[in-house]
Amino acid sequence: MKIEFYLNNDLQDIEVDPAYRLLDLLRDDFGLTSVKEGCGEGECGACVVLMNGRAVNTCMVPAGSIVGKHIITLEEFKNTDRFKAIEKGFMEAGSVQCGFCTPGIVISTESLLNENPNPTDDEIKEGLSGNLCRCTGYNMIIKGIRLAMKKGEGLW
Repeated sequence: MKIEFYLNNDLQDIEVDPAYRLLDLLRDDFGLTSVKEGCGEGECGACVVLMNGRAVNTCMVPAGSIVGKHIITLEEFKNTDRFKAIEKGFMEAGSVQCGFCTPGIVISTESLLNENPNPTDDEIKEGLSGNLCRCTGYNMIIKGIRLAMKKGEGLW
């Protein structure tokens, strides 16, 4: 099947099995390594990207369903002021340790703040409920998001 979609703001046209996972397409065909396979079952959030502005687990998305969609990975998102605010907040709060889950958490944070620029702690927890971190404990991540909101005030 030939599909057209936007990847990091560039129109792509590729022949692909419609059942091929978006995760594999991004990593293997486009070399985008911020998208990681953790569980392969949509439970850990390591493979999260933005699809039309919303966080999705790429391990659960068949390539045939992305026709005409806009996919943004961390490789593109890191060039934005919003990313810089999240990065500063996470660094200041010590939100990152091993880093495996970080790309997915950053993308989920962007999706959350894009939908709700001033979430409560409970809303942050709900917004990150699809992301697992085995190193930091979530308190430092929540603190990092709170700091990002202050540093990026007016961006979301």
